[in-house]
Amino acid sequence: MTTLLTGLVVGFVVAQVGLYITTIYLHRALTHKALTIRPTLSFVFRVLTWMITGIRPRQWVAVHRKHHAFTDTPQDPHSPLIYGYAKVQFGNVVLYRRSAKDPDVVAKYAKDLPRDRWDRVLFDHALVGLALGIGLLVLVFGWQIALVASVVHTALYLLGGGAINAIGHKWGKRPYDNLATNNQWLAWLVAGEGLHNNHHAQATSGKLSLNKGEFDPAWGLISILRVLKQVTLREMKFSQKVSSHTPG
Repeated sequence: MTTLLTGLVVGFVVAQVGLYITTIYLHRALTHKALTIRPTLSFVFRVLTWMITGIRPRQWVAVHRKHHAFTDTPQDPHSPLIYGYAKVQFGNVVLYRRSAKDPDVVAKYAKDLPRDRWDRVLFDHALVGLALGIGLLVLVFGWQIALVASVVHTALYLLGGGAINAIGHKWGKRPYDNLATNNQWLAWLVAGEGLHNNHHAQATSGKLSLNKGEFDPAWGLISILRVLKQVTLREMKFSQKVSSHTPG
């Protein structure tokens, strides 16, 4: 029981680290330029992304930018309005890979992130990164805990990403005039990304909580990094039409 419990806790923590890296590095920094990360820390994020998720940043950026360009239309890579809730919630990784593997999508939407020598040597080899991540867990905790933690992390990370796209475009509040939704309970679980209506209202905002009573968990970490002068925020003005519609 101790092994199982430890594995569950470690898996949950690793999944949360993955989600925080995804929202701060892949989403807010690389995709929307809402914040700029200093080179050394950016490289650390890059290594952790490789070891924890196996994601190629330029592919993730391209898919997400296409999502914003064609939100909830047939060209959207992962809209629950087009594919249905279940397919996006539980098969989001399949939908993601379909667009991520398309060289035309990557070339069009991630032209500012060209493949470099680090990609060729390390970061384009997803299985190597994931193997090193699992190997580190084995070294620290032993193979049994590492096995449980890896399964838990994979399930939580993929389901969390699916929920952002599936729940975040189907149920929740719409304080701003766009098709995404806000769910504070989901934001607690996925590093603030549950405030998805806010994000679509102002994609270049480094902070996803824009209204009274909202909380963006990742903003606390970003604030600490700002104090340490590791990140700088993009200056912006916020202006959006408010909608009273609450779906579902």
